Amino acid sequence: MRNENITRLTISGLIAALCYVGYAVFPAINASGTKVHLGNAFVVLGALLIGGLYGGLAGAVGLSLADILSGYAASSPRTFITKLVIGLIVGLIAHKIAKINESHKSSYIIKWSAIAAVAGLGFNCIFEPVLKYVWYTLLTPDAEKATAAIAALVAVTTYATIINAAINSVVGVILYNALRPALYKANIFPVKASA
Repeated sequence: MRNENITRLTISGLIAALCYVGYAVFPAINASGTKVHLGNAFVVLGALLIGGLYGGLAGAVGLSLADILSGYAASSPRTFITKLVIGLIVGLIAHKIAKINESHKSSYIIKWSAIAAVAGLGFNCIFEPVLKYVWYTLLTPDAEKATAAIAALVAVTTYATIINAAINSVVGVILYNALRPALYKANIFPVKASA
């Protein structure tokens, strides 16, 4: 039991670091107020490896830290919330609904890891503008930013957010399905992932 907790905590730290690197270090494209980056791919990877709670928290910490250190400290609380929700959705679908840790059939695992990633990042395409709108309307009123957020919501989302979700879904699923067999072989794959 203690060994499992140490493994999960170690992977959480690694995922947080990878999320930071995916946002702050890898080349990124700024488009229409959204930064297309690879940080969300590591949130997905974390949720698939260690479950939604730990993976989501690791992603939330890593990407919030990236915001703070990149000069976007004001958006870090929203980043924390959105990344945690991404992880929780991916973990719920992958581990509670599909129970991917209980299967060794690669086609099943690929299918459900892809469904979980698309669901988590797809939900984020709607959730992020809604959260921005609520944030700038109720919590820190800013009429101009609230108007921009609602414009993004009415358009469902910006093209950059959709591109970001698609790229990060593909990268997260590829990384998970590439790492999973190696982690099993090394006997360090977490047996029970949290939802």
